[in-house]
Amino acid sequence: MKERSKQPSMSDENPAVDTAWVRQVAESEGAGLTRYAYSLCGDIEAAHDAVQDTFLRLLRQPRSRIESYIKPWLFTVVRSRVVDLKRKEARMTPMDTPAMAAQPSAERSPAATAETGELACIALKLLETLPEAQREAIRLKYQTGLSYEEIARVMDRSVNAVGLLLHEGLRTLRQKLKETKAVPA
Repeated sequence: MKERSKQPSMSDENPAVDTAWVRQVAESEGAGLTRYAYSLCGDIEAAHDAVQDTFLRLLRQPRSRIESYIKPWLFTVVRSRVVDLKRKEARMTPMDTPAMAAQPSAERSPAATAETGELACIALKLLETLPEAQREAIRLKYQTGLSYEEIARVMDRSVNAVGLLLHEGLRTLRQKLKETKAVPA
């Protein structure tokens, strides 16, 4: 009788996989990662794919190697995955764009969720007018709660550069909010 070769499983590749820890990380960080990925790509399905790929990569990492900086590691991997997906998407041509555009998404967008107040809606619209790096730094700080050091790791910049991006971005947002008369001068 011929012996069948056993296919390696995830636990064979890394016998020290702590699935309970990965599950806990997914529960605590999954929503924030999805919001961040969505803010980068504007597509909820691509955002979910990027987050799923990130947690698959986490399963392959030794906990002891990344536990001390898990949050910036997750956001760095998700960012990298979104960039990869955008590159792939740029090479593809949509099949039936008019039909897809006519069908509204069942998902509620982050902007719609933030529309609890008029000021939040205006601020989100104004955020989109900022340079991409400022937008990303502000989102990482205020939507995901990362520290300056963690943002620096995710964006591959110095902590001082992150501070400058946040300062300039927030200063510009305040000025634009004043110009719209949404906030008192």
